[in-house]
Amino acid sequence: MFSAACFSLAVILMSSAAAHAGDEKSGAASAPQSVRPSADRPVEVPEGKVPGPAIDDDFDFPEEQAQLAVVRISDPLAPLNRAVFKFNDRLYFWVLKPVAKGYNVVFREDVRTCIANFFSNLLTPVRLVNCILQGKFKAAATETARFFVNSTMGVLGFGDAGKIVFNLEISDEDLGQTLGVYGLGNGFYIVWPIVGPSTLRDSIGFGGDLFVNPISYLEPFGASAAVGGYRRFNDLSLRLGEYEAIKEAAIEPYAAVRDGYVQFRNALVDK
Repeated sequence: MFSAACFSLAVILMSSAAAHAGDEKSGAASAPQSVRPSADRPVEVPEGKVPGPAIDDDFDFPEEQAQLAVVRISDPLAPLNRAVFKFNDRLYFWVLKPVAKGYNVVFREDVRTCIANFFSNLLTPVRLVNCILQGKFKAAATETARFFVNSTMGVLGFGDAGKIVFNLEISDEDLGQTLGVYGLGNGFYIVWPIVGPSTLRDSIGFGGDLFVNPISYLEPFGASAAVGGYRRFNDLSLRLGEYEAIKEAAIEPYAAVRDGYVQFRNALVDK
């Protein structure tokens, strides 16, 4: 969990950065009208070749363009980020994963899911406030309804009665996304110890979310950090294998995690 010191560091980094690169996306360009086949001008097929399907002039390819989109983000802290990435990688494989495997043996998946539900319900204020800030009032109403249903029928949130009984979907909103909706770019890429990949915008957003996060008000600070850390560890226990899959599929894991994280966050802002 981020501490106040992490938030202060993010602000300092923002003020000292020389330039903040925005996200740039490029899609596949459409072929010029003069060279595209049409009903009036059939495509010429060389002898012995089988003609391919005709292309509708008015049809574009949003899915293909999305796949060809290139994620761009400034990474001026790359040497430091790579060092922290390596530390996090070893921490995961040497400590967190073995402990999580033992944890999974003791606690069945349904128990761990109930614990994750409880924390999700507890963090409703974070999502609710950001839904309101983004003008998503229907989602804000849904979050409010989910909280009351899960806190009662779901027994303090351990059960997700809101989704199971009333089909009320959770809204995955945070201040980092809210800042993005208001036009603030990612800034530059940051890898935090233990926490993992982030951006300048998301780091500041995380610090802002602490003000509406009930866990951050636990006293003393060590108790707050312990509870927040346990929440993340329990979530990790439900996702073992995801990080390994990313590493196995990537030629350069650091770049794959960076670009994947930024693309994922951009998608959340755009939805």
